[in-house]
Amino acid sequence: MTGTSIDALDAALVAIEGEGLAMRATFKHGVAEPLAALAPRLRALAEQQPMTAGDIAALARDFALFHATAIERLLAESRTPREHIALICVHGQTVFHAPPVSWQLFEPAPLAHATRIPVVCNLRQADLAAGGQGAPITPLADAILFADTVNPFASSADSLTPSRPNPVAIVNLGGFANYTTLPESKDIINPANIRGGDICACNQLLDALARVVLRQPYDADGQTALAGQVHDEAFEDLEGILRVQALSRRSLGTGDEVGDWLSRYRIHVAPADLARTACEAIASVIVERLPASEHLQRIILAGGGVRNAALVRAIRSASPARVTTTQDHGVPIEFREAACFAVLGALCQDRVPITLTSVTGTNHPPIAGQWCTP
Repeated sequence: MTGTSIDALDAALVAIEGEGLAMRATFKHGVAEPLAALAPRLRALAEQQPMTAGDIAALARDFALFHATAIERLLAESRTPREHIALICVHGQTVFHAPPVSWQLFEPAPLAHATRIPVVCNLRQADLAAGGQGAPITPLADAILFADTVNPFASSADSLTPSRPNPVAIVNLGGFANYTTLPESKDIINPANIRGGDICACNQLLDALARVVLRQPYDADGQTALAGQVHDEAFEDLEGILRVQALSRRSLGTGDEVGDWLSRYRIHVAPADLARTACEAIASVIVERLPASEHLQRIILAGGGVRNAALVRAIRSASPARVTTTQDHGVPIEFREAACFAVLGALCQDRVPITLTSVTGTNHPPIAGQWCTP
């Protein structure tokens, strides 16, 4: 998985038992490879800068071979024999997303050839072709990956009656924040009970702010933001912009980066104050957007934004729910999306639709994925 933050490639090794919606998934190991010299090339394409066809083709091939390097490291560190790997599922780098048009740059053949393992990729296109938004596509995988850890019926002490389930929210603090809500019931993997959606710009804005104002790739641990104060005018302006995104109930992507807000305030607001203001506004809109937020028992955070202490503190302040991370449930925060894609690949192999009508809006969720065999 490489997200819209375009910082690293995350690879997860996941053990799958069972088939279809009855499968169970266990995270085993993960590696993160900084994109290094690939990052500016991928970012230039995602920012719609002109590139030749030859440059794009070379980038796609280099990107695929970079995946092969990461997977070799993953297998070596986990001491996993290659023949034990059933498939590799790849998200690709989103370089444009404005449904019904979306492009996750990836070329599977070099990866399949280098690893001698079947590759499935391009998972969003089937949903887009069927009239859906193509995103988010992880909610069903979240239900499978976390079914045994977030289900309160495993412990009778705090069980809720099936007639009044209080949902658990898994919130990804990625380039754009998105959520999955799972019912606290025994029927947790019933697609009809799963909800999800994109919320608003998150690390896209925070990292852009760090690059432009702090002259750093990101605000390490949110320390700059923690030292700042909220600027009321900038907060109200940003909260309004992000709220429009959240209420649009569409998948977010190209054109939703909120660069205009940053341009308006970068000169007039102190860097620490601007960083703190952005964290507080993002947290406010995330909590406001979560379905039945007043009834949530838990918010489980994942994604790179969890490392921003100012953002996490703001979420805790804005919500009465208990806030934990996926790390507390066996999946490191940086590998939750990659682990979800392993599950999605297994579902594709079992010919189970991976998208949900309640999430992407497609009326007839299709079988997804394009396969490349070695």
